[in-house]
Amino acid sequence: MPDWNTRLAVSFNDGSGSATITPIDQFSPTFTLGAEPLHSIERTHIGVVYTPKSLTFSITVRAIGGVVGQLTSLALEGKPFDVIVQEQDGTDWAFQRIVMRRCIITSAQPGAATISGAPSATFSGFSLEAVATPKVGSEATVP
Repeated sequence: MPDWNTRLAVSFNDGSGSATITPIDQFSPTFTLGAEPLHSIERTHIGVVYTPKSLTFSITVRAIGGVVGQLTSLALEGKPFDVIVQEQDGTDWAFQRIVMRRCIITSAQPGAATISGAPSATFSGFSLEAVATPKVGSEATVP
């Protein structure tokens, strides 16, 4: 039975090198892989209609260190980059890594400066490609 001591690392690569996104509060990838059943008057579920896949993400980072500045620059320039999620410590996670390729930031929302604690910034965007490499099984690629 695993002891659930895994730590994940999220990093990005903009072509000039890889940088770890830290200190990170949240990373939320969303893979919308739409499919709906095709019905007919005389029968149900006669087929399937696939809709385009949508790969989006949201990253919330503490605004200390240089990463928030780097991500803000990528957003303002509209420069594509890759986001990589992988285990940093432990062996409990189900994946070797997940890579969202050719990401574009569509929204950068810096947080308010407060008296206590570091402000955070939230970045949202989309990815044109994704690759998931599980520990067991075959690699899956979208599209």
